[in-house]
Amino acid sequence: MNATGRRPLAPADRARNDADASRIGRRPRLPKPRRAAVPPKAPAEGSAAATLRVSTYNIHKGVLREFIGLRRVTRIHELRARLHELDSDLIFLQEVQGQHERHARRLEHWPEEPQDVFLAKSPKLRQTFETAYGRNASYLHGHHGNALLSRYPIVGLENRDISDHALEKRGVLHCVVKVGRLDVHCFVVHFGLLARSRERQLGALIDWVSNAVSPDAPLIIAGDFNDWRNQLSDRLCGEIGVVEVFDALRPQVELVRRATYFARDRLPAVELPESAAVGGAPRMVRTARTFPALVPWFRMDRIYQRGFRVNAARVLRGIEWARLSDHSPLVADLELIDPGA
Repeated sequence: MNATGRRPLAPADRARNDADASRIGRRPRLPKPRRAAVPPKAPAEGSAAATLRVSTYNIHKGVLREFIGLRRVTRIHELRARLHELDSDLIFLQEVQGQHERHARRLEHWPEEPQDVFLAKSPKLRQTFETAYGRNASYLHGHHGNALLSRYPIVGLENRDISDHALEKRGVLHCVVKVGRLDVHCFVVHFGLLARSRERQLGALIDWVSNAVSPDAPLIIAGDFNDWRNQLSDRLCGEIGVVEVFDALRPQVELVRRATYFARDRLPAVELPESAAVGGAPRMVRTARTFPALVPWFRMDRIYQRGFRVNAARVLRGIEWARLSDHSPLVADLELIDPGA
């Protein structure tokens, strides 16, 4: 007997009722499909190249205030589960808590190990990542910084302080990841809040990449650039030859060029302005809006790449992600181009 006082139907009776319902015009109830976090990754057809799923996420130290009220709550356990659902090969993380003695005392279920190590372990212990952590900010009760989670071996690691002033500690983590026979250079970035600071930090990053990475080596630069006005992309792409993943999927420059050629050849009576010259078509930045996560408006987080073919890119929005951090994560599927193949 159930709560309504009725005896539950046997499977055969339920099937008979569904059949009767279909005959009289009523649709039988079907189970709701389970929604996947992101589409499954798959290599391009006819290609033996490695396909990497790359994600970047500012996790806000795994702690967020409740939507209603000011109480801080731990989100690190749910965040770990969601990260593993992404099926990513490389995860670029910012604001990772290496140690926080106050949170360990005051917050329930606070992990005993550093967050990068905790996040690397699957809740079901079926899969783990290699981890690299770069400390950026230190204080009396702990420290935090950037981290990289990788399913491929991490064979090189360097962290540099690029802070522009004492009140805002920032850093860049450089890891070399072995993918097959190729070394993929990964830079985890978290730039400052001031425009002039970001410009100087970008200059330091460009110098580092130019001196440490071969021009033909695969390269991924991802993280929280805080570049909500899109002031840095042109310089970064122009000086070291990277392409932002959303630009790679929607090359607006080529569309502008084609429209200009069409207007010039088919509409000779129309005088085009100087800004519409074929050789000077403007670059259209189409990076995703990621902040604030509840109602994303500002374009803060980016994934730049060199030596890959971009198959897909998306920003993960919704209340499920807004409960975990103030940023939304980015996910891109990249196909590694082997120059020796």
